[in-house]
Amino acid sequence: MNSIHKVAEYDVIISGAGPVGLFLACELALANCSVLILEKAENPSSPLKQQPFGIRGLSAPSLEALYRRGLLHELTLHKRLKNPHQHAGQGTRRQVGHFAGIPFHEGDIDTSHWTYRLPGSPPTSLLSEIEELETVLTHRAATLGVEIRRGVSVTNFHQTEHGVTVLSNGQSFHGKWLVGCDGSRSIVRKVGGFDFAGTEPNFTGYTTQIDLTNPETLKPGRNLTPTGMYLQSQSGYVMIQDFDGGAYHDSGKPITLDHVQAVLRRVSNTDVTINVLHRATTWTDRARQATAYRNGRVLVAGDAAHIHSPLGGQGLNLGLGDAMNLGWKLAATLQNRAPEGLLDSYQTERHPIGAQVLDWSRAQVAIMNPDPQSRALHAIFRDLMNTRDVATYMAARVWGVNTHYDLGGNHPLVGHSVPNFVFENGSTLGELMHDGLGILLDFEGVGSLKTLASAYSNSIKYLSGRANDQLGIKAVLVRPDGVVAWASSNARESYELLTALHNWFV
Repeated sequence: MNSIHKVAEYDVIISGAGPVGLFLACELALANCSVLILEKAENPSSPLKQQPFGIRGLSAPSLEALYRRGLLHELTLHKRLKNPHQHAGQGTRRQVGHFAGIPFHEGDIDTSHWTYRLPGSPPTSLLSEIEELETVLTHRAATLGVEIRRGVSVTNFHQTEHGVTVLSNGQSFHGKWLVGCDGSRSIVRKVGGFDFAGTEPNFTGYTTQIDLTNPETLKPGRNLTPTGMYLQSQSGYVMIQDFDGGAYHDSGKPITLDHVQAVLRRVSNTDVTINVLHRATTWTDRARQATAYRNGRVLVAGDAAHIHSPLGGQGLNLGLGDAMNLGWKLAATLQNRAPEGLLDSYQTERHPIGAQVLDWSRAQVAIMNPDPQSRALHAIFRDLMNTRDVATYMAARVWGVNTHYDLGGNHPLVGHSVPNFVFENGSTLGELMHDGLGILLDFEGVGSLKTLASAYSNSIKYLSGRANDQLGIKAVLVRPDGVVAWASSNARESYELLTALHNWFV
């Protein structure tokens, strides 16, 4: 008798095992979904994911997300790193970020404006390494039962109203949903027919690790010139922006020592000589975004949904935010505990955030162009950056401190990240979110709130207890992604709470 081989069906298939795909897989598996990740690269290790190429700045929302899942303490690289953008001569006025190459400094930032950031919150920014982050997330995914197949690239797929069949070089895989986290050249986005609208590049960027015969020829730090920009870093790399309309990046030509030297000499207006070119990569400021993040049972996230220049380092953070937002919503949809329109809120919440980041990138490029108009703008912005108000605004934008979803509600905290309340027993709210459930936090121990929460026990948990600083709040409803869905300074006002529970949980 012939045996019938039943092909496994997964709840979700994810294309791409980068940080976004891995983090999304962890969120889904935490909610007891079966997940398969298909990754075209056989080896997860790459020099481009290591120092200095793989260094990325993690912003407040990313750090809060990792902290709320018990992963932040596993990132150790930042303890050994200096700021790669900081150079000699800055003294005690420490640079902590930049906009269009114009630095802002720690002492100029007025954190008193950030009302809901409590002592004990995760840092607002942190340097990490792509390879380390992927290692941490891969380990967590494996612990949660995620299956990862490497050396398997998605080549095609077709979907029905019930699921998606994914093809890869003669193999087929079946899932109820497919999510493309497969980067800027996403196959999922292309096959899925997602419109990818945006603007074309102004420059080719080069990130290089080189040995110079005469390094003193170049000025340290970031330097604007009549022909572009270059940055010489203490951590061993040189970055160049050549305003060629992205021509060299798009040409597909090899990045040779002679070419990099010619570009660097022209942009720096020096006779700098490269002795050894260890490695180099190119990039552009092309800015595009999927007009929709979902097509049937197929979704996109991370660079598959939006691309822009790496200026300011917000691409990784934008993608991790996508994963945190999408994970619990897709899991609830799979498990038939999603209110109507829950999955659609992934698009309505994350698309505007992506559009803001793309415009942030475009604004920086406009100021960095080597033309008289841009130079005039640059001079004005440099003066403004030395004021406390502008430095505070820039830091809040770069670090995502004020990231907000328009969820309605009367309390100003609704739609923002929940503060990391510290309770009288020393525990923090972030530490109580490792299980990925929503939370109804009741500082006053009101019995009616506990009764309400019990009706949603599959999705939220009720917590009662006093905090050291409650910020005038009596009770707060927190989504699994840490976003405040409802808050009140009078815990007995329950009408808005009922609406919020109905909107986000079943």
